[in-house]
Amino acid sequence: MKPVSGTNLEQARAHNRRVVIEAIRVHGPLSRAELARLSALTVQTVSNIVEDLVAARLLKAEEPRRLPRGQPITPYSLNPDGAYSIGLELERDHAGGVLTDLSGAIRARARRPALRPGPDEAIPLMAGLVEEMIERAGIDPQRLLGAGLAMAGRYQGEGVTSLSPVALPGWAGFPVATALSGRIGLPVLVENDASAAAIGERLHGVARGLGSFVYLWLGGGIGAGLVLDGQLYRGSRRNAGEIGHMTVVPGGKPCPCGKRGCLDRYVSLGAVHAHLGIGDPLSLDPAELDRRLEAGGEGIEAWLDEAVGPMRQVIDTFELAFDPETVVIGGAMPPGLLKRLAERLEPLPPPLDPKAERALPRVILGATGKDTAILGAAALPVFSQTNPQFDVLQKRAR
Repeated sequence: MKPVSGTNLEQARAHNRRVVIEAIRVHGPLSRAELARLSALTVQTVSNIVEDLVAARLLKAEEPRRLPRGQPITPYSLNPDGAYSIGLELERDHAGGVLTDLSGAIRARARRPALRPGPDEAIPLMAGLVEEMIERAGIDPQRLLGAGLAMAGRYQGEGVTSLSPVALPGWAGFPVATALSGRIGLPVLVENDASAAAIGERLHGVARGLGSFVYLWLGGGIGAGLVLDGQLYRGSRRNAGEIGHMTVVPGGKPCPCGKRGCLDRYVSLGAVHAHLGIGDPLSLDPAELDRRLEAGGEGIEAWLDEAVGPMRQVIDTFELAFDPETVVIGGAMPPGLLKRLAERLEPLPPPLDPKAERALPRVILGATGKDTAILGAAALPVFSQTNPQFDVLQKRAR
């Protein structure tokens, strides 16, 4: 990944702090001189920022390193206990949460069953999870950056659902972020599950340090999270990556949206369940459901045969449109099933530049498994406060 450059403009101080944190997050412990070289900031500017971040407990000094010549240098690393974040996810059969430190390590976890919960049930349920995790982790609540929520659906600004998820009726037009923030007393950021998972993979998974990649989330439906030039791309209405209803088989299977041949009908857990003859997956114990999905058999083989063509088409489309460094596949689908699908994708359509050397395979599996979305949700407050924000910088510079 090309190093992120800072700027010595005084009004860009917040941006420069993010650049320093990003460099340490990607490269590990770094000295002030190394930070200056990677960020294109002056040593004095870096020194001032490091002192501020150490005082704020976001960075900590490591043991000095001796050099062949000259004085020892002191590297700085992220302080795991400098800040904490909460991640929440709402699914059609449960609400779950994790409390993580600044390094992404889980300090507490909680989960409660709920069957297709609406706002009146889900908001107090998630607030209870937050209270339980803070108590269990034994942390200072003042060090919490905020909470992130990963939830299927389409969203307007400020975390308002514009279209209720099919599996979670009753959320259309509901101000999710405002309602939950009022209950827990913390800032709340809301993203769909694919975008949250993309952030989680960039901070803690296989996409760590990548500037541009596409994350394909496979769960009850399929969606995409787009990270372009280090920024989560949301689109003009914050709904970029809603690919489940793109037509991949003209005149194909009917879809509840009214169209035919939608991607969701071929590449999703819903499509897998249909091939296995499972009418209502909520009628099965989750462990038993996963066992049946992992076991394989004729139904799984039939789904794989049907899904591989649409998946190749989607990957080809994203590569041609965005030229990402790689396409990451993950989500709520069991890891073994995702692996089998990924293995079936070759041969992929010809790449954009067949002669170009690649640092990464065109398709890789995500690292965090079924925790991807919830870890991504926990990463939302961290990402918003530590990732360089070029759009804000450009506005200030005008």
